[in-house]
Amino acid sequence: MFGDKKKIKDSERSLISETVSIDGTINSSGAIDVAGLVKGPVISKEIVIRETGSITGSIEGDRVEIHGHMDGKVSGDDVIVGSTGTVKGDIEFGNNLRTENGADIDGYIKKTHGSKSKLKPDFLFSKSKEEKKPKENGGSEANLNKDSEILA
Repeated sequence: MFGDKKKIKDSERSLISETVSIDGTINSSGAIDVAGLVKGPVISKEIVIRETGSITGSIEGDRVEIHGHMDGKVSGDDVIVGSTGTVKGDIEFGNNLRTENGADIDGYIKKTHGSKSKLKPDFLFSKSKEEKKPKENGGSEANLNKDSEILA
């Protein structure tokens, strides 16, 4: 039942490099390293904001590490704010919160009781009836904002 808990491999990590800017919702069942700029909610199993990375919007993951800039709500079971990390927004954590010397936090911190992760195996890539419509011209805009707004 819990034998496959550690499934994330290096090949299942996604990198948003320093030269990339994304405006929109990001969902991943693996891990995401953000070294560039993201505007919009990010939902992933593991999220690492590198020193050069910046996210404006909410983030939610089982494990969240912030070494860059975060402007929005942070939700995670295990949250780490590194010495170079800046958070402007509230932090909710289920298990552990670690801040290193030099971490800058401007917001409320709240421990939630138990794991309230909404990342279920079928959550990230399941589609509602409305989302099953085929996209025209291979459009890149996903209709997942409704789910993300409900989660926030």
